[in-house]
Amino acid sequence: MSRRPWLSSLEEVEAFQVGKERLFYSATHEEIQKGYTTDVYFVTAQEILRHLKLADTVVTAEVFPRRPGVLCGVSEVLNLLSESNVEIWGLEEGEEFAAREVIMRIRGPYSEFGIFETPLLGILAHSSGWATAARECKRAAGEKLVLSFGARHVHPAVAPVLERAALVGGVDGAACILGAKLFGKEPGGTIPHAVILIVGDTVITAKAFEEAIPERFPRIILVDTFKDEAEESLRVARVLGERLSGVRLDTPDERGGVTPALVEEVRERLRQAGFPHVKIVVSGGLNPERIALLRDKADVFGVGSYISSAPPIDMTMDIKEVAGQNVAKRGRIPGIIPNPRLKRLK
Repeated sequence: MSRRPWLSSLEEVEAFQVGKERLFYSATHEEIQKGYTTDVYFVTAQEILRHLKLADTVVTAEVFPRRPGVLCGVSEVLNLLSESNVEIWGLEEGEEFAAREVIMRIRGPYSEFGIFETPLLGILAHSSGWATAARECKRAAGEKLVLSFGARHVHPAVAPVLERAALVGGVDGAACILGAKLFGKEPGGTIPHAVILIVGDTVITAKAFEEAIPERFPRIILVDTFKDEAEESLRVARVLGERLSGVRLDTPDERGGVTPALVEEVRERLRQAGFPHVKIVVSGGLNPERIALLRDKADVFGVGSYISSAPPIDMTMDIKEVAGQNVAKRGRIPGIIPNPRLKRLK
């Protein structure tokens, strides 16, 4: 057995058993920290190096991305390596990077971090992909608010990671409770179609919202469930008056989706009826292009699948120094690649 708290032998891998009482297939925090989410060949590597008495060779490894993006996942990487005797330099979360720019450098005995290459790269790749998509949406929206509604599109084990990454990327809020809390924010959202369908009427639902929900929660009501969006907006506004914060348009593709003309009509009808204060929230299949198209019409954008389905940004870790000597695989330049943007993180 290794003196370290993570696995380092194939014998340990073979001894590891998955309990039948397990409810979900996602890894626990302890399993990640112990190395059970790594690729087994990194354990094989430790065995070989230990056999040759090279396991504690001091190396320098660099991480770089295949395409530009927004960095996210750094704090989890630091937690992953918190018990490792290594030095870490890197960009900070939320910083933008170029393709092939060195975003992280790790130096120390290979036995102290080699086992974690798989989860380390996975953390950075997926979180940075989500953060990058969120940044694209926020840029398209300009000063308008963007909320992340992506949790329903991913496994619940990673939904908080997704929503937190979206917040790192720059969105203004997230609906997932744990995701928002991890970022230090309170979750935000409106109401689902389900409650209106069960109640059977949007206005009755709006009245119940007003009566049952504390005043600190904004009164934002869905208006596309049963009736024409403009008509439903006016019905709700006449009941809630100044207390109505906004209406949400989530018109499905089967009905043409949310268009600039629809938003413009709803806004103008509300204005003419004496409710210019009511904000318009739009959602449903939004992406940066559609957000840019609606930016001058709507006030808030709820984005789900564009962020949640963002591809991971492929990350690579290369060893560039071994025992103080410059090295590299064929096709790469030996030795560390200077990047003055890197800061000492550990």
